[in-house]
Amino acid sequence: MTLPIHAVLPDLLAVLRDGSSAVLVAPPGAGKTTAVAPALLSEPWCDGEILLLSPRRLAARAAAERMAALAGEPVGRTFGYATRMDSKRSAATRVTVVTEGIFVARVQADPELAGVSAVLFDEVHERSLDGDTGLAFALDVQGALRPELRIVAMSATLDGSRFAALMNGAPVIESEGRSHPLTLRHLGRDPQARIEDQVASAVRAALADEEGGILAFLPGVAEIERTAERLANLPDDVMIHELHGSADPAAQRAAIAPEPDGRRKLVLATSIAETSLTLDGIRVVVDSGLARRPRYDRAAGVTRLVTERASQAAVTQRAGRAARQGPGVAYRLWEEAATAGLPRFDPPEILEADLSQLVLATAIWGVADPRSLAWLDPPPAAAVEEATARLTALGALDDDGRPTAHGRAIAAMPMPPRLAHMLLVAPDKRLAAEVAVLSQERGLGGQDADLDARLARWRRERGTKADGARRLAERWAKLVPGAASSGDQRATGPTVALAFPDRVARRRDAWGERWVSVGGRGFVLDPTVPLARAEWLAVAETQGSAAGARILAAAPIDATTVETLFADRIETRRIADFDPATGGVRPLRERRLGAIRLSSGPDTQAEAATIEAALVEGVRHYGLDLMPWRDSALAYRRRAVFAGVPLDDVTLITRLDEWLPSLVAGKRRLDAIQPGALHDAIRNLLSWDEQQRVERVAPAAFTSPAGSTHGIDYAAEGGARVELRVQALFGLAEHPVVGEARVPLVLSLTSPAGRPIQTTRDLPGFWSGSWAAVAKEMRGRYPKHPWPDDPASAAATLRTKRADARRP
Repeated sequence: MTLPIHAVLPDLLAVLRDGSSAVLVAPPGAGKTTAVAPALLSEPWCDGEILLLSPRRLAARAAAERMAALAGEPVGRTFGYATRMDSKRSAATRVTVVTEGIFVARVQADPELAGVSAVLFDEVHERSLDGDTGLAFALDVQGALRPELRIVAMSATLDGSRFAALMNGAPVIESEGRSHPLTLRHLGRDPQARIEDQVASAVRAALADEEGGILAFLPGVAEIERTAERLANLPDDVMIHELHGSADPAAQRAAIAPEPDGRRKLVLATSIAETSLTLDGIRVVVDSGLARRPRYDRAAGVTRLVTERASQAAVTQRAGRAARQGPGVAYRLWEEAATAGLPRFDPPEILEADLSQLVLATAIWGVADPRSLAWLDPPPAAAVEEATARLTALGALDDDGRPTAHGRAIAAMPMPPRLAHMLLVAPDKRLAAEVAVLSQERGLGGQDADLDARLARWRRERGTKADGARRLAERWAKLVPGAASSGDQRATGPTVALAFPDRVARRRDAWGERWVSVGGRGFVLDPTVPLARAEWLAVAETQGSAAGARILAAAPIDATTVETLFADRIETRRIADFDPATGGVRPLRERRLGAIRLSSGPDTQAEAATIEAALVEGVRHYGLDLMPWRDSALAYRRRAVFAGVPLDDVTLITRLDEWLPSLVAGKRRLDAIQPGALHDAIRNLLSWDEQQRVERVAPAAFTSPAGSTHGIDYAAEGGARVELRVQALFGLAEHPVVGEARVPLVLSLTSPAGRPIQTTRDLPGFWSGSWAAVAKEMRGRYPKHPWPDDPASAAATLRTKRADARRP
């Protein structure tokens, strides 16, 4: 069978005869996945194995089966495959289709890639973390050890020039592909309606108006199942298939294969069907325009699934599924103009993923800084630092970032570092292997959050997927020596805790809805599930924001086990708990595991320095209003501020350690500080010149012509204010002022009985103005006191007329 890719294969072969690298760009359906590797087998330089990397297990298996079928052989002879869950290959295998993670493990185990003639990276545009890592390692091998190793990057939608530059100027070969007409129909989308309803409606319209099989893209398994429910009453000649990573291999094969008896195929799929697969008979694509992708929440330390708009590259790939074997039509559930607003490509996983596995892999590779390898997008420095810290905590890296023996053992395991660490240190290897498989394979044992319940159901399940997962667990359990399964149902929680010590969580309320983890993150759980009655949980999987991620998988663990497992991480602290309501300190002795307080009680042996420091920090945190201020200290602060000398709140908090520790020495409460000592402490913050400036610019009191002294209120509304009897100012023709700017004092003038009669900033104006009316009224009320017609020239007095007359 002639495929479009055959037109450019001579060019590719010529490039690889003269050089060691190439970039191949070929549209969907051109045949690059199944035609390139067989064409290389007869080349003079190709005397070894060809590794064809596929981003998904389903695509890897399908590609190997297709190549074997075209060669008229059973899979596993010339053409084989190797995935985490399954493999078929033999000593005669020349082309092995492997998932990207399998390749990374292989090249780490054998950095020379002995016996391998070529490595083909299929669908490199997907930019998975394992794919980018594998390409970086392969290029490093080619540059340092194997210059003759052929490397080909292949995809339908990639930036060929970027990959060519990364691969030392590799030639770019482009295939035009087969040109089948493709009609795009944009149906739009109602944002208020459920996506399942709209996809089901579009499928029914396509069944009525179009011919051939239908492939509908939905973001996840839940949406697929709900859409299938809405399409349950279709005609008998329509066969519905669900295609996703959790489906068992038999169901996946049925979705890909032609329908018997001429029946019409309807496939409800996730993005797994975007690339590398040709689904026979498909002529119509219904695209929801959505995708579900893992996003690593660095703040929470967890990976969560996010539903978001698919990229332009993805929707192009999806539409191309309809025109692989003939004219096709794509129904899109968005407006045509919205396509331009979609992101061009899916974001590279290396920019958003947990990089623990990458950092460990590169450390073993002998590279201290992962960023020094060849990347299209280098790993972010912050993510590398975080991953390094996590690996150090697991004992996989030493303090200098070098891999330990335990780290090398972790890297040799076909699973993420956390799970590998768990399997290596868990006493029950069989149980640890089962927990690792449950954590990696969605859908096993159901969707229950209780890992014990899921584990029990999975052990009873029958079916290709369940059986394959059990065989995988058995293989993993045999990777390290250890005890067989004890059958202890209480062991699941402790096993999970070994992998995720930071996610061990304690209940925070009576209902089991809110939890706090050792790592300090808050989790939430459905309070109606049995797990909610546990006091402690070992949490394996969460989803959602850092502030309240939902627990998806966990197992109970008791407090005694927690303390036994993490005895070396439990800290005993002596703390002084400051109470802002009383201004006092309660010394406590507490035991903590990360962010969780295990126990606490009064500390009868608390050191005075700890209590004093808590008092200082209490004022720093809650503010100066907690201090036992008296009028003299407050007045002095106000005078200093008026004089332009810094004794305001900001200054006192900033310089808190200079003046407060001596005041709280030997004390347990702030109100035990002597008022005079507080006044002296803040005054002593000032230099001699500053103190003199306060006295000169902002005097504490005003002395009247009558010789009386009156305090100046520098905090009064309207300005510095003095309250005094009006008779004390007789003989004063000028208004009194303070400060270098000669600010007029606000004079609150009172009668002999202390009742207010006038407030003024202009004493001469008062004397010449309203004084006559005031004096007339005062003569009637206080006839024994002098009320001169010209107060500016009268003698100041605080006595009655008779008392003044008796004075010599």
